[in-house]
Amino acid sequence: MYRFAERVCLVTGATGIAAAAARALSAEGGRVFVVSRTADHAQALADEIGGAWATADLAREDAVQSAVRACVESYGRIDCAYNVAGISARRFGDGPLHEMTLAGWQAALANNATSMFLVSRAVVRQMLAQPARSDGQRGAILNMSSVLSRRPERQHFATHGYAATKGAIEAFTRATAAYYAPLGIRINAIAPGLVATPMSRRAQADADVMAVAAARQPLAGGALAADDLVGTALYLLSDDARMVTGQTIDVDAGWSLS
Repeated sequence: MYRFAERVCLVTGATGIAAAAARALSAEGGRVFVVSRTADHAQALADEIGGAWATADLAREDAVQSAVRACVESYGRIDCAYNVAGISARRFGDGPLHEMTLAGWQAALANNATSMFLVSRAVVRQMLAQPARSDGQRGAILNMSSVLSRRPERQHFATHGYAATKGAIEAFTRATAAYYAPLGIRINAIAPGLVATPMSRRAQADADVMAVAAARQPLAGGALAADDLVGTALYLLSDDARMVTGQTIDVDAGWSLS
């Protein structure tokens, strides 16, 4: 299937979940524009899939505007955006509330919630400036939440700033989806469980954490693979989900049930 033929897809992030999605979007005909803080990662992924790329600190307004402008200059429009890029903020001082530093809280907000807001705002502005398709649709945005926003795990995943940003992303997704639905823009979120990515290396190296993951994610028997999110992500970004907006879909291998 070529659900994304001639569609321009902006993806933030260039490893793990973002890389898996970018490859799949390209394989289905999409023209993919990769935005990452790390130039080497962005360029390598774009070269691999025949896409274009830009480097940007997505917590900076000017950097986001430049990256989105570069996407439009490369491909002429934006049809879908996948906000994957984010951090755990643990190394900045995120953790349990009584131990969390202000720097940890601010880093989580800036790199998870503010970055998603800035990219979404720039993309929506571009979509509104483009002619709508014959069916009235202008585009789709998919945001990255986490199972931890609604299903916390006390012992090993007590990063309360991170959880708060993911809850904010889900609320933002619903509010913006309601506003822009009449204008032909769909906005959804995906909430994965623990996924084996570069960001989760600490968890993957801890036998106790992986035992918890195996128990709470029985369908995976441990951490999910980045490719396990691809089917749901591409569904939500494609016309297959043209009547779906304002939703957060859990892809957690059973975490929310265990």
